[in-house]
Amino acid sequence: MLSTRFVNGAPNWIDVATPDIDGAVHFYGGLFGWRFRSAGPEAGGYGFFQLDGLTVAGGMQATGEQGPPSWTVYFHSPDAQATAKAAEQAHGRVLVEPMDVLDQGRMAILADRQNVPFGIWQPGLNKGVDVLDAPGALCWLELYTPDIAAAAGYYNRLLGWETSAVHFPGGSYTCFNPAGQDEDTMFGGLVPLADDPAEDVPHWLPYFEVTDTDAVVARARELGGTVRREPVDLPGVGRVAKLADPYGARFALIRTAAPRT
Repeated sequence: MLSTRFVNGAPNWIDVATPDIDGAVHFYGGLFGWRFRSAGPEAGGYGFFQLDGLTVAGGMQATGEQGPPSWTVYFHSPDAQATAKAAEQAHGRVLVEPMDVLDQGRMAILADRQNVPFGIWQPGLNKGVDVLDAPGALCWLELYTPDIAAAAGYYNRLLGWETSAVHFPGGSYTCFNPAGQDEDTMFGGLVPLADDPAEDVPHWLPYFEVTDTDAVVARARELGGTVRREPVDLPGVGRVAKLADPYGARFALIRTAAPRT
């Protein structure tokens, strides 16, 4: 499960780049109950999605030259400069060089061997999002990749991730967790790109927890979103669905199988 303890290599931030931040605020506010708070004029339009006053994600308006609308997940690094250098040495790329974000922290945008973008966040005053693994917040990640072994090796070398197989009838699922942590710290999985026709390009897919997958899917349709995969029950996991917001940013929903107490 995800935790705001933020050990090295664990997810600690997520944000959406969109051509219409006001439209995105309307969509995600209607979907999850999020409210948007600007980070101020010095942040260039960047702001925070919040739930009950707690930050669950970031958001910014971006042009087409900056890439397609998408969610980007960031992973904790004690040294963004060193991680960026290691990414190049591991045959990845640095898309945005390490840079200070005021006094909040230091970030970089990297790409793995399959050119999948992801972020690095070296905390300053901002340690990361305030809540994870709760309704309305990020609760799981999946990397869709054409080469599981290469992806596992890359992220192990870069962020120290360890992988393990979870077996189910007819196959297995490759999970990952931060180095030196037990299996309770698993926060995502590696999925062969060819296994899901809803996924046509390598990418990171964030899952947000909900209490009623079908109701949120119906609301997404009303708000102009696209249902990429209808709700389905996964035994022992929960009820999941895959969506895209009105601008094309992909994400997924899950109502976990075990109700929280």
